[in-house]
Amino acid sequence: MKIVAVDYGSARTGVAVSDPTGTLARPIGVIEGAGTEVGLERLVELIASEGAERVVVGMPLTLRGEIGEQARETERFVDQLREAVDVPVEGFDERFTTDLAEQDPGSRNLPPDARAAAHLLTSYLAWSSRGAE
Repeated sequence: MKIVAVDYGSARTGVAVSDPTGTLARPIGVIEGAGTEVGLERLVELIASEGAERVVVGMPLTLRGEIGEQARETERFVDQLREAVDVPVEGFDERFTTDLAEQDPGSRNLPPDARAAAHLLTSYLAWSSRGAE
């Protein structure tokens, strides 16, 4: 199953995609202003062009696992995205993905938001391969 991961941010949103088997993740870029009409349209086009069968959006829970203001904004974005695409969209805990992306020396030439999306997707793929879907 091909999955697109989205690391939503009001300014920049990182995007990553899995291979068709749903085992490997690679960053593919950044969408500016994904919460705007134009940005959302670009993201929807990207999701379609990648042939995604599912979209995973990182949920920025607090360190205690609670929903704060940033997570509420992301939930609103997820609702907009669900209305705009024809594939399932789900939230997934993204705590620490940005920190991991910043520590990843192998992909320094890629935008941090895209690297964070790839880490989010890698975590999601590992979680789902354990039968947690």
